[in-house]
Amino acid sequence: MSRAVTLRDVARVADVSAKTVSRVVNGDAHVTPSTRERVQRAIDDLGFEPNLVARSLRVGRADAIGLVVESLADPFFARLTSAVEQAALERGLAVMISSVGDLPDREAVVVRSLLVRQVAGLIVVPVAETHAHLEDPRQRTPVVFVDRRPDGMDGDAVVVDDLAAAETATRHLLAHGHRRVGFLGSQTRNPTTRLRLEGYRRALAAHGVAEDPALVALGAGTAQTAREAAEQLFAGPQPPTAVFASNMRCSLGLVPFLHSSGRTDVAVVGFDDFPMADSLLPAVTVIDHEPEAVGRAAAERLFRRLAEPDVPAETVVVPVRLVQRGSGELPPPAGTTGPRGADGGEDDPGRTTDAPVQQDGTREWEMAQEGGGRS
Repeated sequence: MSRAVTLRDVARVADVSAKTVSRVVNGDAHVTPSTRERVQRAIDDLGFEPNLVARSLRVGRADAIGLVVESLADPFFARLTSAVEQAALERGLAVMISSVGDLPDREAVVVRSLLVRQVAGLIVVPVAETHAHLEDPRQRTPVVFVDRRPDGMDGDAVVVDDLAAAETATRHLLAHGHRRVGFLGSQTRNPTTRLRLEGYRRALAAHGVAEDPALVALGAGTAQTAREAAEQLFAGPQPPTAVFASNMRCSLGLVPFLHSSGRTDVAVVGFDDFPMADSLLPAVTVIDHEPEAVGRAAAERLFRRLAEPDVPAETVVVPVRLVQRGSGELPPPAGTTGPRGADGGEDDPGRTTDAPVQQDGTREWEMAQEGGGRS
């Protein structure tokens, strides 16, 4: 059996010290480019493989980061996870992934299980109502929250401006003449639902439209419960002429219900794009943002926190777009319209517009896209 190539073998071939080889393997930025190139050439020629277990024991942490999401079955979180994995791979890190489902109490258990494995850092989609398990001063593992801000504690976060985006979606429906605009959302313990509901209410108030509680359906945690909630919305004597579906699961329940009921005359704007949304008739207008951009921004923020532990906490806001495809531009049936709001007016179907996402005290993640992104 041939002997395994050691770090000292690489040092001898590269004519450097073993310590220099170790610095190159560990990504030390203070190694000169010429030395790094010489060491890397020796590593490649000899087929040297770093002993990651030994290195983890030496530095007291694993060569991995932890990622906690709500559900990998959700296309949004699946794409976000893929982006985090790619960003970690580029830095020689693995990703330990756990999901908590719709069980807030499970979050602390999952986070602790990753911390005892000494992951280098954590990216967490928070679902728990408290994050006391991360506020222990002895807990020094860097944490970046993604998709939602944590309740009751400061920390790095990567989010979209849910309030402004929901207001944009609702204003869009109101601008096309609708006055009975429904809201379909999940549990209000979810901060994104609360913010999107507030954005919906702000848009109604700005247009002088009184909110009708009968048009607000909450608690839809799955596509099936969203469909059931949609059935209730349309069972009343004055159903909505338009609906804002506040997440992908709501859209996946609402849109099939409308099509199977022959109600394709109902205007719809969904939050988050979903497969085949642009192939339906009418195609579904959406508030769209790239899960990959969210995941990469979260990973980059975590890597910076690992390199500079004392930098101030920051919230990164990822931009969203209103993608007009037809369903959100449908007019209400004759006789159901009221006076238009002051900013009412028609937009061009197929047009993509930016929703106002920048907030005070935050910075916007610059998305590198070809051709302006999906449409």
